[in-house]
Amino acid sequence: MFENDDVDPQIRDFLNRMFASSAALGSRPGLSAPERRAIAERQREPWVRGGPAMHASEELRVGPSQVRVRIHRPVAEADLPVLVYLHGGGWTLFSIDTHDRLMREYAARSGCAVLGIDYALAPEHRFPRALDDIAQVLDWLAANGADHGLDPARFALGGDSAGANLSVAAAIDRRDAGAAMPCGLLLNYGAFDGEWRASYGRYGDGDRYMLTGPEMDEFWESYLGADALTPDRMDPRARVFHAELHDLPPSWLCVARCDILLDENVLMAERLTAAGVETHLKIYDGATHSFLEAVAISSIAEQALAEASQWLASVLD
Repeated sequence: MFENDDVDPQIRDFLNRMFASSAALGSRPGLSAPERRAIAERQREPWVRGGPAMHASEELRVGPSQVRVRIHRPVAEADLPVLVYLHGGGWTLFSIDTHDRLMREYAARSGCAVLGIDYALAPEHRFPRALDDIAQVLDWLAANGADHGLDPARFALGGDSAGANLSVAAAIDRRDAGAAMPCGLLLNYGAFDGEWRASYGRYGDGDRYMLTGPEMDEFWESYLGADALTPDRMDPRARVFHAELHDLPPSWLCVARCDILLDENVLMAERLTAAGVETHLKIYDGATHSFLEAVAISSIAEQALAEASQWLASVLD
């Protein structure tokens, strides 16, 4: 136990279990991306179990790239509004399987359907491939959603970490293309920039918190290629903090206090507000990166999911 621990005890329990399982599964520097993914999938298995039961769930392959999607419908009614959810993992790890419980939690709490996208991962598929996959799924939703009990006119985009980044980028793409816009953006501890700010130093201890600066740099390089964070690589569709943010939909930012990404999330909320976007920022004390995955044991995660789901239901009403 750490002296003067600023992490909530239930989240600390979650971190301890995650660190122990990572070591037991053989996680170490130098593993290939497929090896890291296999460990990450197994590490998350206990945290995906349980949670809300759905009225119906289905998997499909959609679009020219045959992107795998999973649709959770909490009730039998047709024409359900839908949250299109983009999992985190630094554009490199995780899947709709690692985030299945989180998607079901949102569905049950908001009364909305949730459609998760298994977008192509880096480094095998670098920027902008994930955005291309997301665009294909959104086109499919517009054309075919009603056949699956979904209301294509009432959709939100959301995700955690890299998934929050992709949500903003996809909304910007749709705005610039004149396409139908989401009703809201649900942004959980997003990776919006890549610049090391004060929170990187304050919360970057890998033995004490969840995510470190070098890990985040690796994710950015995996997504964008070598020298990903140099000024000439500042593509605003990737580092969305630097994008034009006008005319985006209402946005909910769920932020962990004990996270290296704290500062850029606070600044992103300020930038959205300055651009005229209706913005809600909620910082959860004692929480770390990935804390929502601890909902099985964490009252803070429970609170965050409940509050975001209430907001989600309101913007999709």
